[in-house]
Amino acid sequence: MGAGLADSGTFTARPPSGIEPIGASSEGASVYHLIREAIIDGRLKPNERLVAADLARRHGTSTNPVREALQLLRGEGFVIFALNRGARVRPIDQDFIRDISEIGVLIEPALTRWFVGMATAEDIAELERLQDLIEKNNFADPLRHSELDTAFHTVMYQRHYNRHVAALWWKHREVLRAVGRRFDFTLARRDTIIREHRELIRLTKAHDADRAAETIARHVEGSGRHLLEQMRALNAPARSGGARSVKDQEAAL
Repeated sequence: MGAGLADSGTFTARPPSGIEPIGASSEGASVYHLIREAIIDGRLKPNERLVAADLARRHGTSTNPVREALQLLRGEGFVIFALNRGARVRPIDQDFIRDISEIGVLIEPALTRWFVGMATAEDIAELERLQDLIEKNNFADPLRHSELDTAFHTVMYQRHYNRHVAALWWKHREVLRAVGRRFDFTLARRDTIIREHRELIRLTKAHDADRAAETIARHVEGSGRHLLEQMRALNAPARSGGARSVKDQEAAL
């Protein structure tokens, strides 16, 4: 990734080498994005049936790209298929987010431990460059933060020999990123992200794989807990003054 690209406002994180970001035809990819967005923002409701012919009419295409998109969404966990019932929207609920977050806590320390043992000077320089950009953005542009943060972690995992694990990390990362777009970061979480990223860089330089693995486990667990807390707050019954805003919740986190 060149500095010019990462310094621009259109910077987009890419998956680890050899892992397709979508892996679909152009038409299938277009329908995939449309259906995915409709699931995330709630226009397609949990457990709603996804009929290929209906979706094809809605999006002005044939059923083949729709079926392709549904299979991709099934692989990401957004869509479930049941015998004799077809495709349905999977509820993106707290249990779902908890489960994939816990998988991250299990696999990312192993990926990080391997990375620390294999990291080059160029890897460390790239982590520092991306972290400088993250801090320069300072969470002002949430989408840019998300892309830069994903790129930071991709540097650590992109060369791992186990491509199945790297692909699983990317798939779950994309789900969490999509759901997390609905929420802002609390001030406490912002400080923690910056501190733990800097700690990961320091420990990589020191070749301290065990402590780096401990840091990433804490980092991933904290990220999942933060998202779950935001979801719980959103779903909580309104109190006398109405539902609390995200900023009003900071003291509780």
